[in-house]
Amino acid sequence: MSEDGRQGTDGEDRRRRTWSADQKQRIIAESFAPGASVAEVARRYGLNANMLFTWRRRGRRAGGGNDGEPAKIVPMRVVEAMPTAIGTAPGSMGRMEIVLVGGERIIVGPDVDATALARIIKALARR
Repeated sequence: MSEDGRQGTDGEDRRRRTWSADQKQRIIAESFAPGASVAEVARRYGLNANMLFTWRRRGRRAGGGNDGEPAKIVPMRVVEAMPTAIGTAPGSMGRMEIVLVGGERIIVGPDVDATALARIIKALARR
């Protein structure tokens, strides 16, 4: 942590801290620990709890995992298309079938809203 000198309106010196990415990651991980309170972790480091919540939210948006854990990767395999005895049904072009770990199948067309589909898959994966 480094501090830049600032003078407040009351004449006292104020300090603006800057945190390295490693320091932020350690603090964020500590706030996700089981039983941890964001407010207590923030107070321990002299942070406003809102700033810690902002760091956590930005970490999730940037692709960091949730709950301080790395993102979970689902295994996938690509198979060659097998020739079928009957032709492809009309209207099935561009359809995609997603098979979840529990065996559930989701079949979507080419016009599916990717954001909505991602929310559905995430919700199903939590079950």
